[in-house]
Amino acid sequence: MNSPTKKSSKKDERLESIKKVHGQEISRFTTRMEDYLEVISELVELKGYAIPLDISKYMNVSPPSVTKMLRRLDEEKYIDYTKYHGLNLTRLGKNIANEIRQKHSDLLEFLEMLGIDSFTANQDVEGIEHHLNPKTTKQLRKFILFLKSKPELLSEFRKSNS
Repeated sequence: MNSPTKKSSKKDERLESIKKVHGQEISRFTTRMEDYLEVISELVELKGYAIPLDISKYMNVSPPSVTKMLRRLDEEKYIDYTKYHGLNLTRLGKNIANEIRQKHSDLLEFLEMLGIDSFTANQDVEGIEHHLNPKTTKQLRKFILFLKSKPELLSEFRKSNS
């Protein structure tokens, strides 16, 4: 049984964690920026290019909002953007987009391994992917590989959820 001291310790730890995260200097890079880079990367892979109108469609935002964000991403050196001439991800932008896509893939694979349907898993991943520490992502990938190497464990887990 958990003692009051252990409960207090866990709550103190949790509060300190919240304090630490909120006390950090706010990054100029936002989850919204990550979403844009991810969509741009996906469009380039799918169509060979990305244009503001397509970004607007997939992000469900107005074209002027897209233009404003593209200018910001260009200023921050995540993309090369010239109005009316298109855009390209810079090396930095590609690296971030690839990291986000990898997190997305890992999380999606993990949630689907747990038996969560693809639609729900994708929705959940969109809320989680931007908030994982790289150490957590690395451990998650290792755990997925471990589960894949032990199909009997995964099978047993799935049977217990039936």
